[in-house]
Amino acid sequence: MNYETTVSVKENLETKKAKKSANGFDQKPTSAFIGASWSALLIGMTAYCIGLWNADMQLNEKGYYFTILLFGLFSVISVQKAVRDKLEGIPVTEIYYSISWFTTITSIVLLVVGLWNADLLLSEKGFYAMSFLLSMFSAIAVQKNTRDIKFIDEKANKKL
Repeated sequence: MNYETTVSVKENLETKKAKKSANGFDQKPTSAFIGASWSALLIGMTAYCIGLWNADMQLNEKGYYFTILLFGLFSVISVQKAVRDKLEGIPVTEIYYSISWFTTITSIVLLVVGLWNADLLLSEKGFYAMSFLLSMFSAIAVQKNTRDIKFIDEKANKKL
């Protein structure tokens, strides 16, 4: 049986928080999460591109949607980098941070506007939207994993 009082439980939580902040972040992402992130990115991008390849669209429309995919991926990676840099105390200018968010939102809006006005079935529109969002989310996860691993490796090298 556990006979801890409320006071001792609070003390234990405070001790754990202090240890955690003293140790900092020191655990690499699991290989399963890294694999899932890369798989989701590749599946999302591949599905989107296969959909474009097989679509009955003019080449300029295909180029529009492909450019939005690349623009969106670059934008979310920039947002993740800026957010992570700020957390790690690396200087980030507000203009870069703001532009990163602006371009991310713009890429999503451009996709929505393009799909809204496209002569596609609703299921096709949903397919493009979902594969685009899967690619964007997984790009953030891949970038986060990359930064986490680099951070842990650098921290381990400093201890040696």
